[in-house]
Amino acid sequence: MAVLKKKKDKALPAMNTSALPDIVFMLLFFFMVATVMREVDLKVAVNKPQATEIQKLERKSLVTYIYAGAPRQKYQDKFGKSPRIQLNDSFATLDDVQAFVISERETKSEEERPLMTMSIKADRTVKMGLISDIKLQLRKAQALKINYSSLQPKNVDALYSSEN
Repeated sequence: MAVLKKKKDKALPAMNTSALPDIVFMLLFFFMVATVMREVDLKVAVNKPQATEIQKLERKSLVTYIYAGAPRQKYQDKFGKSPRIQLNDSFATLDDVQAFVISERETKSEEERPLMTMSIKADRTVKMGLISDIKLQLRKAQALKINYSSLQPKNVDALYSSEN
């Protein structure tokens, strides 16, 4: 009688990985499309005024925004209807502006700090007194580059033709 011996050192076949790069790129593309790149959740209403002359900022990474306006509808029960200041994602007082500027300055590298710009995005109904108070706090924090965010003029061609 013959004895049949089984081979015990059978290796597993190699796994086919040819579809793996396709799957990785499909997932990457999905997350790139589905991700929201929002910086700040606005809690104040900002209806920017129109400007007669505008200038675009080159390096938006060096711009820090201060929002001023009346709280949105869902926040009016808690904060009222008077204009408020928003720094990043929270309401703030005028006394918080200096500390905010200093903390934002610390996040920048040493050579970028002089190029840092503070941009005030204020609603068109905000009184100039609040804007002046914000500017005073910025001056105390040595943030002297200030920008006011605004909308482009509706009729740009008429604006340029009136200058000629």
